[in-house]
Parts: sequence; C-alpha cells; structure tokens
Amino acid sequence: MSRARSYAAARKERAADIDRWLTDLFRAATAQPYGREGRGVAPGRGAPDRFDERGAAAHAGGGVALVAVGSLGRGELAPGSDLDLVLLHDGRDDIARIADRIWYPIWDSGVGLDHSVRTPDEAAKVAREDLKAVLGLIQARHVAGDAELTRAVREVVLAEWRAEARHRLAELREAADKRAESSGELAFLLEPDLMDSRGGLRDVQAMQAVAAAWVASAPGPRVREAYELLLDIRHALHLVTARGTDRLVLQEQDAVAAALGLLDAEALMRRVAEAGRTIAHAVDGTWRTVDRLLHGPAPRGRRPLADGVVEHGGEVVLARGVNPRNDPVLVLRAAAAAAEAGLPLSPAAVATLAAQSPPMPVPWPTEARDALVALLGAGRAAVPVWEELDQAGVIVRLIPDWERVRHRPQRNPVHRYTVDRHLIETAAGAASFTREVSRPDLLLIAALLHDIGKGWPGDHSVTGEIVARDIGARMGLPPADVEVLATVVRHHLLLPETATRRDLDDPVTIKRVADAVGSREVLELLAALAVADGHATGPAAWNSWKAGLVADLVRRVRSVLSGTPPPPAPTLSPEQAALARHGGGAVRVVGGSVTVVAPDRPGLLWRAAGVLAAHRLVVRSASAASAGSTAVIEFSVVPEYGSPPDPATLEADLRLVLAGRLDIEQRLARRTRSLRPPRVPVAPPRVTIVDDASSTATVVEVRAHDRPGLLWRIGRAFGECGLDVRAARVETLGAEAVDVFYVVDRAGRPLVDEAQRAQVRERVLAALR
Repeated sequence: MSRARSYAAARKERAADIDRWLTDLFRAATAQPYGREGRGVAPGRGAPDRFDERGAAAHAGGGVALVAVGSLGRGELAPGSDLDLVLLHDGRDDIARIADRIWYPIWDSGVGLDHSVRTPDEAAKVAREDLKAVLGLIQARHVAGDAELTRAVREVVLAEWRAEARHRLAELREAADKRAESSGELAFLLEPDLMDSRGGLRDVQAMQAVAAAWVASAPGPRVREAYELLLDIRHALHLVTARGTDRLVLQEQDAVAAALGLLDAEALMRRVAEAGRTIAHAVDGTWRTVDRLLHGPAPRGRRPLADGVVEHGGEVVLARGVNPRNDPVLVLRAAAAAAEAGLPLSPAAVATLAAQSPPMPVPWPTEARDALVALLGAGRAAVPVWEELDQAGVIVRLIPDWERVRHRPQRNPVHRYTVDRHLIETAAGAASFTREVSRPDLLLIAALLHDIGKGWPGDHSVTGEIVARDIGARMGLPPADVEVLATVVRHHLLLPETATRRDLDDPVTIKRVADAVGSREVLELLAALAVADGHATGPAAWNSWKAGLVADLVRRVRSVLSGTPPPPAPTLSPEQAALARHGGGAVRVVGGSVTVVAPDRPGLLWRAAGVLAAHRLVVRSASAASAGSTAVIEFSVVPEYGSPPDPATLEADLRLVLAGRLDIEQRLARRTRSLRPPRVPVAPPRVTIVDDASSTATVVEVRAHDRPGLLWRIGRAFGECGLDVRAARVETLGAEAVDVFYVVDRAGRPLVDEAQRAQVRERVLAALR
C-alpha cells in the first residue's frame, strides 16, 4: 500500500510560526503600555507587526507565562485549528491589561481562540473539577514568559492526576464511552468524525493521559503511526474545506484522497479503517488495564483451558514450557479457548504466537480446522479474539486471501462494517443457527468466506466461489465439502434477492431457485446464512418483512426438492379477509405498516403509493399480490421527518383514492415540484427487463436513488404504457431503491414485442429523471 503524503513538517512549521507570533505578542503585552495600533497579524494572514524591542527587553514577563494547550500544546496544529491558550500569573494587578494585549490581536487576525487567565492555584482547582482542563494541562507546553510558573503548574496538576488516578481514570473512561456511543466507530462509519469517533484522535490522547498517570504504557509505534495518519487526513480535510472540520463527509473524500496523494476515496477510507481499528484495539487494552486498577486484580492461579493454554489473571496465556515453534495449531487452539471462555488473549501471548508460530501445514490438519470452527462457534465472543489475531497479522498468514478484504470499506449506508469485519460478524451470528443445520462446520466457514470475493474485480459471488474453493482445499476439507462450500458462497444472495425481487407465486421462480440450490442441505445452509448476513449488514438490510419472504421461499423450495406438491395458491389472511368484506376496498394503518385490500384493478399500487408520498411517508418496502380477484398491498413506511401523519387522515385519503374521488396526481405533482434535487451526484437510474424470470408476466427491475414519490412515478409510467402491475417487490436499501414489478398488458399477457419492451424502459427512465 503506497504511503500517504505527510503534513507533519507543515504542522511543525506552523506551530513554530504561531509560537514566534505569540512570543512577540507576549513581549509587547508585558512591556510599557501602548495603544492598540501595535497589534500583530497571525502567521499566514499577513506579516506580523514588529514591536518595540526596547520595551520588550525592559520586561521579561516575570510572574506571567503564556501556555499552549490542546492541539497547539501538542504541536499538532492543523490549518483550521483554534488556539487554546492559558495565561498564568502570580496575582499581579495588571494581568487584565496584559491579557487584552494578547487576546485582541489574535481575535483581530481571525484565528479562533479558546483562552483563560489563571493563577497556579486557580489552574489546579479547575483541573480538579474539569476533565477537559486537566487533559489540556497534562500536555501543556510553555510558550513565553516565566517558565518556572508553567513548570510548577504542570507538576502540581500531574501529581494530583496520579494521586487521584482511580477516580479520574474512571471519569475519563466514562467520557470515552459516551463519546463512542454518540460518535460511532471510526473504522466503520461512512462519514467518520476523526476526533471523537471510537478509534479517533481523542482515544490516543486518552491513552496518553492514562500513561501520564503511570497506570499503563504510552501508545506504541503502530498506534503513533495510525495517529499521525489521522492527523494528516485531518490536515488535508482542513485544506480542502478551508475550515476547521473534523467530520470526513462523503463528498469531500475524493478531494482529501487527492490532497494526500492517494488513488481515490476508497483507498483513503481503507487507511482510515486500518488506523481506526489499530487505535480502537490499543485503547481497549488500555481500558482493561484501567479496569484492573478500578476493580482490583483478577484471581491468582492458573486454570487449564486447552492443551498448552491456561487462564491467568483474567487473560488467556500460554502454559509454562510450551513451545509455539513446534505446534502450528497452538494459535487457533488458544484463540478457540479464549473465545469459549469469554476471555481476552493476553498481549504477550499474542505477540509470542505471532512471532514464533510456524506456517500452518497445507492442507490444514483436522485439529486446526476443528479449532477454527470452535472459535467461530463461540459467537459474539469470537469477534474480539479474531480482532486480536488480525491486529497481530496472524489471520493473513492463516488465510492469505484475507489480505484483499482486510479493512476494505463498503462505502454505502447499508453496510455498517468493513468487508473483513462484516465476515467475522456474520460468522458470529451464524453460530446461533448451528443447531438448525446438518453441517454446522460448513455454515460457519461459509459465513466467514461468503464475501471473500469482494477483494477481487467482478461479481463478488462469482469470484468468491473460486476463492472459497481454494481456501476450502487449503483448510483440508474433503472435495464434497469444498463443493458445498463453494455453492453456498456462490449463491449466498440467492434467497434474499429472490424473495424480495421475484413473485413467489410464480412456479418459474421456485424452480430456478431449486435448480440452483440442488439439495436440502445447501438450502438450509443458505437460509441460515441469509439471516446471519442480513443482521451483520445493518438494520436496512434485514427486517421482519424480508425474513417472512425468505422463510416462505425456503418452504416452497424445500417442497420442490422433497418432491412434494407445491403449496396452494395464496389466500387472504383472516385480517385481510376481514378488510376485504368492505367491498370497495379497505385500509389498515398500524404504526409503520399500511395494508390496502381492494378489488384488483390497474394502477392500484402506484395510486396508493402516491397517497403515502403526499403524506410525507417514505416507502421502505412493499409487496403487492393478488388472491383471486382481490389485491393485497403491504407497505412498510417511515416519515420523511418529524412525526408521522394522523392515521385517520391517511386512511381517509387512501379510501378516497380507492373510490376514485381523489386526484392524488395533482396533489403529489405540486409537492414534487417543491423538492430540491440531491446535493451529491448520484448514479443514473437503471431499468432492466429480466428475461426468463417468469412465464406469465414481464419482470421489470428498477434501480434508482430513492426520493419521495418514486414508486408513484414508476407506476404511472407503467399505466401510460397500458400495463398492469400483477405483483411487486419494493425495497429501499439506504438511499437506493431496488424495485421489481411483474407487469402484463391489458389482456393479462407478458410483453413479447421488443419495441413495446423498449418503450417501457424509456418511459420508466423518463419518469425517474
């Protein structure tokens, strides 16, 4: 991976320039009185005024000191950083005049300033009461004036910080936890906060504060390197945006990457993820050390966990006399023991295993494969253990293809994790289903590898199948098991995509899935993997609606694979049947669920969707189907903003549109004209006619950036083409809509004329622009 451009020298030079300017201001302020005409200009904003050197020489600033805290105190001043300054004094009467002569020129220059004026006793008192103040003073740096005053304050603050470490570090830990909860995890955010996110700059500063209390070691070389990278990224962000922002928003990422000499935004975010995970891993170790201080040491003694592995002091360590050089499986055995015991691997044990473990034989011995399955089968407890091994470089030695997905960002709001973290999270989730499948070992390995193809060009499911075959053979799986593993990886999206984008009542749909799956064993593995994958992806990727559709699809495919008759045609549920008795149509609104049951007619779906859009409701998912002559449409909706509309009003408008007494088109058209186009460029919409997906209807798949009224516009375009929507599957993933429609002409037939099919594509595309 190429090195990013470093701005360390620029930060050092800027801090030196600021120091010289502040020193000039301080000397002038502590010299003979003068008018405001003597103010200076900040470096980079014009040449600084030179002050009366005789006056400066006449007064050396005794009893007064100018101290830098924050980014200036650490020498990490980015282009948009404010100055954090403390003016210390010994109680002299003219301190207000001196302060004004320093602060006013800074304000006049346009540089942001956070300032305070304190005596040493006042500074110490504030440090006892304010966490931010004490963290700043711990790393305070003398700029000008009485150096002894600065030294005395730092010594007092540090001594009290160490003496009160148990209380103050608990306060620091609580603040870090709150910050992480509100700002998220740097490595996995689409738009991370470089300062406050977990794994960001403030976590390293917290580690430095813990080290200053003599409780844990200072950050090591890898953490310092990650920290410098984040400082460089923040520096470039300030240059690109011309302001002091810490949030790396999506639209700035390409420009920041260019400023750092990186290929593109994906390369940048991969660096961010790696740095964030390095820091987060290190700070977790620091907090474990702090916890031992706060809660007392773990019980003494050694408890055997596995061959060559014991528990000691609340951590998993290697047994006395064990030689990792003679045991390549020991690293996986220790990891499995740690996960099953719910304990962390000790840093010393991990370092020893990483440095001394020999290469794993290829193919792997059975014991190694069993240890891997045991590690993954521990569920959530496997994730931190896997992270320990990954940080030490063990995983890429065991599975070389892991390097291609390591820290790889997903860069869309649907995915909450990088590719590699998503894989181990999926495997951890799949552990819950090991009792429900005949081959739990293959389920766990397939979950770990299902997206391994994302490290290669092309369709990740296709390339993933090839990579999974190689890894399966490397792990020593029998050829038949390698074939099952490859099939599951190749088709890991088959069930959720089919369930949400195809008509499950169409026999062609079920037959195609059954042909692809081939066996009940593969079907049950795919079903369990679909749930684990969905949950690990994020809230937008899995919900009760999708879960119900996938379960229905699995039931139907299982019947075909078993040779039993297919399930009967769908009928109305008792609730839907009760609604259908209203004759002309009925509506039920319960929370975010809207059900419309009415006599089937052309345009029913898109007119109902228009009412929802007019009430500022966003359709997250929808399904439309027919039971005899009755149409059933299920919508899952959320308000665009604010509180949801009144259900009674919404129901009334839906009934009016069903009765043909509401011109929803005119109302929605007015609202659509008032909407602003998206601020960030988005990919153009795509309309695809999927051949061979149905023998009774034409399947049209629409992919577009979601916006209010999208479903209404698509449906209206179908209506203009003289088509009826027989069934539909509508889903919104993040900001992207993935909608599939089964359409027929007025005679109920699929479209066979190519000119007509082209007209449908053009009309729908025109409606989306």
